[in-house]
Amino acid sequence: MSHFLNDGILEQTDFMIPSKERRKQGRVIMIECVQKIPCNPCSTICPQGAITIEGNITNIPRVDFDKCNGCGLCIANCPGLAIFSVDESLNNDVAEVGIPFEFRPLPEVGEKVNLLNRNGEIIGIGQVNKVRNPKAYDRTPVIYLLVPGKLSLDVRFFKSRNE
Repeated sequence: MSHFLNDGILEQTDFMIPSKERRKQGRVIMIECVQKIPCNPCSTICPQGAITIEGNITNIPRVDFDKCNGCGLCIANCPGLAIFSVDESLNNDVAEVGIPFEFRPLPEVGEKVNLLNRNGEIIGIGQVNKVRNPKAYDRTPVIYLLVPGKLSLDVRFFKSRNE
């Protein structure tokens, strides 16, 4: 976690990643939370009981990837915007990444977007596949992007190609 402590940017070694086999089975969440603060909306909202916080409420949440069905409730309810979903079951070339989005206007389904990594760098072009914003998401829509499969673990945000 020294990279995060030095510059505030996470690396894949800083959090739990579901196995490639699990990602190929369908949508699953990843929690990129590394700060020990009192927070538990993800564990209390999960209808599958897939997210747990052991011991003190300041401990980092853990995911049982076998229990997670990728419903997305935790993504929208995380106040730190630290939960994402990955689905590599589409095919070898395309994956779907779910991202919390608290900006306006919402992107349009079918819109082409620039894909950004954790550093904010453009790493490719993707397409908005779904925009989910039910009341249960408490005003934090989840945007599902179709991305090149090889980028599924790196895409963490996007921006309009018109910017």
